[in-house]
Amino acid sequence: MSLSAASRPGSAGTLALTALTPLAWGSTYAVTTEFLPPDRPMFTAVMRALPAGLVLLGIGRVLPHGMWIWRAAVLGVLNIGAFFPLLFLAAYRLPGGVAAVLGAIGPLFALVFAALLLAERPTARKVLAGLLGLLGVGLVVLRAEARLDMVGVLAGLAGAASMSAGTVLTKRWGRPEGVGALALTGWQLTAGGLLLVPVALLIEGAPPALSGENLLGYAYLGIVGTALGYWIWFRGISRLPATSVAFLALLSPVSAAVIGWAALGQALSPIQLLGMVLALGGTLLGQAPAGPSRRDSAPPAPVRPAAPTASPSR
Repeated sequence: MSLSAASRPGSAGTLALTALTPLAWGSTYAVTTEFLPPDRPMFTAVMRALPAGLVLLGIGRVLPHGMWIWRAAVLGVLNIGAFFPLLFLAAYRLPGGVAAVLGAIGPLFALVFAALLLAERPTARKVLAGLLGLLGVGLVVLRAEARLDMVGVLAGLAGAASMSAGTVLTKRWGRPEGVGALALTGWQLTAGGLLLVPVALLIEGAPPALSGENLLGYAYLGIVGTALGYWIWFRGISRLPATSVAFLALLSPVSAAVIGWAALGQALSPIQLLGMVLALGGTLLGQAPAGPSRRDSAPPAPVRPAAPTASPSR
């Protein structure tokens, strides 16, 4: 069996860079509550995805062709177009803590999808890491008064599954020869954003009037949390095991709690601090070498359009 991609030279730097994305995603709640217009989640999803995607398309100057037209559409739906609405639906129908815990199930979903799509057998160590991370996130964000709403719960689970499936499929398919992670990111954000436009118009109607503060918030989410964030994320997927990248998502609720404490004056209890330690422990434990795979001998992405990515691998 070959070494896991997480143990190859230079992968530690890639892992650290990729971890910046969920850390940036942790700021979304604070930016949304402090800078964005209230009760416009679908419009916010469009503003996050579509402008960033169009900018990256302009920079990359390459469009998908052949089988990559439908592949980019599928990845755009899973990672953006379906994930964003499900995420917001869960957030609006559930307390933030419950929604975050449902999102933290993502690494466990990724283990299942990696077994099905990458022929990667989940190890007991990674399953333990997923459970440990889930427990840690629960301690960080859950409150005793948390209530459950079945629609919100299903949306949260579906959102976690959608993002996990998109992460693993991104790893399996790689990208066309000569196409970089930036162009692939632009394809997905544009496809997902275009899908979200009619949904936003149908649910919320015409766009609201925006203040300078609103525009500043959307600029931050679009540039830092989306264009740069997803480019780094998909770049990491191409160089690391998909499940290792998926475990990095556990850093997002931890980042949100720290930002809430530092910027919004929210208190952190000893239980929350313990949860942070457990979530970080689950994240690190999830970086252990992956189990044996039938794809161990194949090269990493990028690949030729006709051949799926074959990596030992989120």
